[in-house]
Amino acid sequence: MTDDKKEASFPYTIRYLTTDDLEQYNALLRYAFQITEQDLMDAGWQDEEIKQSKFPVLKRADILGCYDDDNLISQFAVYPLKMNIYDAVYSIGFITSVSTYPEYSGKGIMSKLMKKSLIKMKEKHQSLALLYPYSIPLYRKRGWEIISNKISYIIKDNQIPSKAKAPGNVKRVEWNNPDFMNLHSQFASQTHGCLYRNYLAWEEYFRWDYDDTFVAIYYNTKGDPLGYMVYLIKKDVMHIKEMIYLNREAQKGLWEYIHAHDSMIDEVRGNTYFSEPIAFDMDDGDIKEVIRPYIMGRIVDFEEFITKYNCDPSEKNVCISFKIEDKFLEWNNKTFNIMFNEGKCYITDKPASYHVSMSIGTLTTLLLGYKTAISLYRKERISGDLKSINKLDDVLLHEMPYISDYI
Repeated sequence: MTDDKKEASFPYTIRYLTTDDLEQYNALLRYAFQITEQDLMDAGWQDEEIKQSKFPVLKRADILGCYDDDNLISQFAVYPLKMNIYDAVYSIGFITSVSTYPEYSGKGIMSKLMKKSLIKMKEKHQSLALLYPYSIPLYRKRGWEIISNKISYIIKDNQIPSKAKAPGNVKRVEWNNPDFMNLHSQFASQTHGCLYRNYLAWEEYFRWDYDDTFVAIYYNTKGDPLGYMVYLIKKDVMHIKEMIYLNREAQKGLWEYIHAHDSMIDEVRGNTYFSEPIAFDMDDGDIKEVIRPYIMGRIVDFEEFITKYNCDPSEKNVCISFKIEDKFLEWNNKTFNIMFNEGKCYITDKPASYHVSMSIGTLTTLLLGYKTAISLYRKERISGDLKSINKLDDVLLHEMPYISDYI
């Protein structure tokens, strides 16, 4: 069946949602993610407050909906954000609110919404898409791949670092303290993979946390804010929602602050999104850590993506041919010759000295730094001779992305 015939046989209507669709948008989210009235009450929210809080999402995000007559049956939202990729600021789309009523599953609706959304992203020069997957295999089939980890840890009170000392001090502040959000912007500007949070991203990230959660900022002796932690103490457990720091001094200062609570708590629980487990940094490294995949990514438009991409500045005039397989987005499904030269790269017509081939998902995890070329080659995810594989690793930077947000 041709694409035109498939389109003609599709019995539903697809259009972008507006704020007039708020009721149906909210109802589909509530059903798909099983958010009950009790959940809302436990979190201190009324249903009407949740509806109103989604208004800015509907106004700012591109949300495609599929309708059976006038009834919204499926939706796919692309929320615009900025991301630091090796010190270059990229416009990206964070996929959210992906949901379909069960009776309409298996009809190809979600693939159609995804394809149309990615086409729109290309038009808006959003060359990378991110999402938190509910099914890794499902998204892998459509060109997505894992690009970051989430590390959860549990530290007993007698394992909290006791030797961490810093000359500055920690202050508890209100949520609206300007140092708090400004610190995250500074952190994002120096951290590969970090997302720049706008107002709505902050609202989404801490939606359930305002009432019982504290914010503590580390200041150096000059009064400069250098790090913060967001935490909750409940039933003798300190839960760390987020801890970021601009330097080692701030990291030590925040752990000193945590240690000051040792008489109040039995353990510390938290998450970190840095590339390495924290056990090595503990006085007693025999702690419990669980590493799991967190965010998946997909290059939407390779030509657009590569024009801003930074590479190893020590490599000069290295031309590599990339044969990319992308069955979902045809504009990526071809061969590109890329010149890597003194930290910059660009598409060229010059003949390549090295040749590799891979899927768009593998290329995404490679260029984001989650996996090296040699490791992907050993997993049979990249084809090419060893000379080309090693040269590819030479020209690329290697740092795993820090992605803590889930929109």
